[in-house]
Amino acid sequence: MPVKNTAQFLKECLDSILNQTETNWELIAINDHSTDESFSILKEYSENDKRIKVYSNKGEGIINALRMAYANSRGGLITRMDSDDIMTSNKLQVLKSKLLKSGRGHIGLGLVKYFSETHLGEGFKKYESWLNDLTCEGKNFDGIYKECTIPSPCWMVFKEDLDLSEAFLPNRYPEDYDLAFRFYLKELKPIACSVTLHYWRDYSTRTSRTHIHYADNTFMDIKSHYFLKNEYDKSKNIVVWGAGDKGKTMAKKLIEKKIDFFWICDNPKKIGKHIYDQKMLPFTALSDIENTQSIITVANVNAQKEIRDYFKEHNYQSQKDYIFFC
Repeated sequence: MPVKNTAQFLKECLDSILNQTETNWELIAINDHSTDESFSILKEYSENDKRIKVYSNKGEGIINALRMAYANSRGGLITRMDSDDIMTSNKLQVLKSKLLKSGRGHIGLGLVKYFSETHLGEGFKKYESWLNDLTCEGKNFDGIYKECTIPSPCWMVFKEDLDLSEAFLPNRYPEDYDLAFRFYLKELKPIACSVTLHYWRDYSTRTSRTHIHYADNTFMDIKSHYFLKNEYDKSKNIVVWGAGDKGKTMAKKLIEKKIDFFWICDNPKKIGKHIYDQKMLPFTALSDIENTQSIITVANVNAQKEIRDYFKEHNYQSQKDYIFFC
């Protein structure tokens, strides 16, 4: 558990861990150069319960803190926690029992719920609902290129499987999304779960809201990295759908890699014009492009439905012939 300036929430977090029905656990907490009372709170709790181990980050940032925590862990089953969130009392027990029943090669998961002392935005509610729907069916990797589909920090894996997935070695942020991709590539199987096990706290200064590591462009960096590494079919014609910010970001990535592509959109003000020396084509141009692999960056829900219907009508396969990036 990385900890940085979360003193106002830390006791509630630690109490939720101490309140677990599963008692055979260890907590490796890494103080990441906090300037508030976080470290003293951690030390107080560790002195009262020897299952809690506290270290100071020798590096800086969440990834270095996770590496240090993992290096000092002894458990055969690994999960992580955020120091401003809350566990349900049965979280560890449910994750452990499901994982032991399913065995190696699986990921224990649970449903998550956002909460906030202020207004909770619609975007958070939609993401929560979308993610929980995937988790209920154990189909988390179906939407891996849309958003992070492994609820962080509400997963548990065998240590051997985490090592196989390179644990916290890569330096890519957002680190939870990057790890989700590596679980996906190692073909770990999500275990369906319909029980809420974790409460995500939202507040204005939360790291995922404020740090540059969690900006939209870093998500696109990860998506494009793994697409080009694993899904890209060199025998096909790449088609980028949409000319918004995400479409432009993807186009620039392809240009940097010297990969030829077609670029289509439905904006009459852009069709026929050139962006990055690439001519914008209408959707109707698709009929003249054979053997395609499409990257969809169109966010509009109604437009996405029409696009899915188009692919279904032409018997295209998701994750192979087309991938939604939003």
